[in-house]
Amino acid sequence: MDDSVYTGNAGQDAALDRGWLLGHFKEAGDPRHSEAVEIKWGVHPRGDRRAQWVRGEKRTALQVLVSGRFRVEFPHRSVVLERQGDYVVWGEGVDHSWVAEEESVVLTVRWPSLPGYAVPAAGEE
Repeated sequence: MDDSVYTGNAGQDAALDRGWLLGHFKEAGDPRHSEAVEIKWGVHPRGDRRAQWVRGEKRTALQVLVSGRFRVEFPHRSVVLERQGDYVVWGEGVDHSWVAEEESVVLTVRWPSLPGYAVPAAGEE
């Protein structure tokens, strides 16, 4: 086995780490560890929303709709992703949040991969 190669299923692997497949939060030595980029396979039930706005963003992000209907909210604008392949890109300094208007699957790519943005899960501090 080549330790520099990893294969998996986005749907199955995403369930193990809040949707995240690749980024700084994976163990060093894991081919999915990266400080350059983060990738998320987000599976969201209807009505799912980010627990709090991201403020002081220091990354660039791309979100691509795989299925469903997904709204990305910015301070002065709302973008609805409704057709497969619809996407939105934003950069450093752009505050944002999101809500799944229908059950949705969204692929998110962010760069660079920086700690400090995770919203604690219920019961965590």
